[in-house]
Amino acid sequence: MAEFVWRRGITERNSSAMATFIRRHKLAPYLMLAPALAGIAAVLLWPLIQVAVYSFQNYGLPQITGAEPTQWVGLGNFTATFTDSEFWLSLRLTVLFAAVVVPLTLIAGTLVGLLLNQLGKKMAAFVSTAALLAWATPPVSASVLFYWLFNPDGGLVDWTLSKLPHWLVGSTAWAGFNWTTSGALPAYTVLTFLVIWQSFPFIAVTVLAGLKTVPAELYEAARVDGATPSRVFRKITYPLLKPIFLVLLLLSVIWDFNVFTQTYILTGFPGNRDEFNLSLYIYDKAFQFPPSYGLGGALALIFTLILLVVTVGYVRASVRQGALT
Repeated sequence: MAEFVWRRGITERNSSAMATFIRRHKLAPYLMLAPALAGIAAVLLWPLIQVAVYSFQNYGLPQITGAEPTQWVGLGNFTATFTDSEFWLSLRLTVLFAAVVVPLTLIAGTLVGLLLNQLGKKMAAFVSTAALLAWATPPVSASVLFYWLFNPDGGLVDWTLSKLPHWLVGSTAWAGFNWTTSGALPAYTVLTFLVIWQSFPFIAVTVLAGLKTVPAELYEAARVDGATPSRVFRKITYPLLKPIFLVLLLLSVIWDFNVFTQTYILTGFPGNRDEFNLSLYIYDKAFQFPPSYGLGGALALIFTLILLVVTVGYVRASVRQGALT
């Protein structure tokens, strides 16, 4: 009995000392996050390490099946990527696409969010729900829908353009015009409409939520002073919602750099290689026969570094400007 009491006393003193140590060093939040961080590390960190290892190897089906030994090629996969003209073409298409789609999506979503803020509760809820249906539509279904709209064989867009006067729509024979195989510009025009249609509802609802946090007295005072709607947005709405716009911008850049499903379906992969963005290029190099997982790993690391540079650079610039604190 005495030994049990003695051991219990030691356990309680140790627990008390540990609790004091945790409070003194403010470790409680980190301990609560530890299980989630461990899960993230198991799901993301270990695969990332594997991809990094594969990027320095000649790793494909022969290595998976054991028919050939793993070959270390050093920076060979990276050298092959940077000397491939298709890589630079796909990178240029990806950057240009994101440079066009990201601002248009933010503008469209912001305008719809401002409109929703002017509507009554019931009408705003109805319009928000209707818009979110587009955002919730699976990429495959949305891609098939837009492919039908722009189909050269009786598509609604071609039929409508063929009925308009030539001075308005140009002299192109729109009846039967194939948007997805006539070059990168027509294909990415369709893709632009598709991505904006699917992306703007999330922007709109997020902006609407941010607008609900702005004190109504600020808008009342601005209207009393005779401020125009554009001036109210520049002087009140945008400064107060700048952190939200920053997050939306970063998310849009990441999403629009990673557009794969829509491009895969609309371009009829493997189709025209001049229409490859980075996602299609990586998929083609990594998984098409013969697959090269080592080259795919190198491309994945390059892709990740590009997004990290863009994200970190913009966040640092925003911190200097006071958008983030």
